[in-house]
Order: sequence, then C-alpha cells, then structure tokens
Amino acid sequence: MDVIDQAVFLDGPPCVVIDSVKMTYKVPSSDERSVSARKGLKGKLRRLFRMQNLVSVNALKEISLVVERGESVGIIGRNGSGKSTMMKLISGQAAPTEGAVYASSTPILLGVNAALVPDLSGDQNVVLGCLAMGMDMAQIDAQFDSIVELSGLESAIYLPMKSYSSGMASRLRFAIAAAVNPEILLVDEALNTGDAQFSNRSKARMDELRAQAGCVFIVSHSLETIRTMCSRVIWLDKGELIMDGSPEETTRLYQEFSTNLSRGNNFSAARIRNEARANLVATQVLERASGRRTEGR
Repeated sequence: MDVIDQAVFLDGPPCVVIDSVKMTYKVPSSDERSVSARKGLKGKLRRLFRMQNLVSVNALKEISLVVERGESVGIIGRNGSGKSTMMKLISGQAAPTEGAVYASSTPILLGVNAALVPDLSGDQNVVLGCLAMGMDMAQIDAQFDSIVELSGLESAIYLPMKSYSSGMASRLRFAIAAAVNPEILLVDEALNTGDAQFSNRSKARMDELRAQAGCVFIVSHSLETIRTMCSRVIWLDKGELIMDGSPEETTRLYQEFSTNLSRGNNFSAARIRNEARANLVATQVLERASGRRTEGR
C-alpha cells in the first residue's frame, strides 16, 4: 500500500486512488479437457498422480477509481463479482497483479471474520482489538464506554464472545474498528444485523468519520443499507466495473438486473448490465476529454 504524495493533487489529495488495477488468481482445477492435461508425457503424469491443472481466474478486470474525502462508497454485486477482493486490495491485505492502489493513510478493514477471540469476553476483546490497532491503554480506557454504547451490548459486553449472536459480534467488531477514528474505514458485510437502532448508530458514526474528511467503503448485500449509508455506489459483476453512480439509480438498476436473473430472464438481465456498462464507458470518455480527474483512466 503506497501513501499518496501530498504534492500530486494540489487541491487536496483524495483518500483512495485505484489505478488500472487487475487481480488474477492461479487456482487448481480438476478439469482434464485442456490439451496439456490429456496429451503427452505431462498429461500422462498428471493423470497418474492425479495432479490438478492451475487455471487463471480474473477476480478483477482493469478498474480505476478516485474516492474523495467525505465520500461513503457502497460496493454491490453478485457473489464472485470481486467485492471482497477489492476490499483486500484497498486495505493492503493483497497486492494487485497489475496496477496500484494508493491511500492517504492506513485503511482499517472491518469484516465479519475480524480476528477476535471467541473464548474471551466482549470487554477483553475490546482491549485486544484496540491494542491491535495501535491504541494504548489510556486511549482504550477513554474510548471504552463509547465502544460499548455504539455496540449496544450493554451488560453482555462481559459475557464470552462465543455466546454472542452473529449480529452482536458484528456490532462489537464495528464499534472497535470505529474507535480509532480511521481516515479510511472498510466495512465488509458487517452491518447486516437486522438491528434498526444499531443501523442508526452506525450511520451516525460513519457520518462523523466522513465529516472528519475521511471516507468509508461498504460491501453489503442489503441494498437498503447501501442506499441509507452511502453517497456513491459502484456495481461490480464478474470482476468488471459496471456502474458508478448515485445510490438510488445504481441500486435500482442492480435490483432490476438481479430480479430478471432470478426469473430466468437472462436476455433482459444482460441488456440492463450492458447498457449500464456502456453508459459508464461513455461517461469516462467524456471526462477524459474534458481533462478532469475522473474515476476511470
């Protein structure tokens, strides 16, 4: 993860720049239909030792984005579209195959698999999580009550975390991650708790972060969460950027796309997807021609 040179953007640097990023994984496949798998000595050895072929999977095709300060960006798409891969690239957990990701500070990734210890109580996990993010004990003491209040756990904070429901654990993870006032917060499927009060509290907290000149990325299958908490939404499908627009318009088209797919109307779904993608490309071309800094380069 590189830190943006402050002199690059004279009007103030954005929080995150994704520059022509591609991500390709090599994964094993048991498919023996390829020529190398069924012909020659190599193919015979593969069958003899039941070796698997390595095939390339394009998790993300070439994508470029600029995310400014104060933005809350929702990322939507079907399973396998590259949403979590993008979050890993932004957070620095993985390096892109091509291109680069730049950030104005170290992003904090909050995911449903955040590494806390189930056998410890909630309050002990608060200390553990905050220490892992670089806070000292004085800072943890000062933030403890606000963390518990945001999580909504009340007296359950003193119970073992393994006794929590998935929603309770997700709320605690969010409250811990948000305690350090990160400039860049990444939230991966951690807000779908079904708790209306927590939804209001977490939205208020993210509004605070955005007001402090930071930015937030949210991955969620809940379109209502995306519409409520985001100022901008990107739609990914099979590793490709399909749409980058307002929450209302982007989620509306994505919902129409998904509904048609679920009903077997593949032609209609493909038309919606292709039109959205074509409009995005046309917009990027116009923005490049105007000479403005744009999401796609």
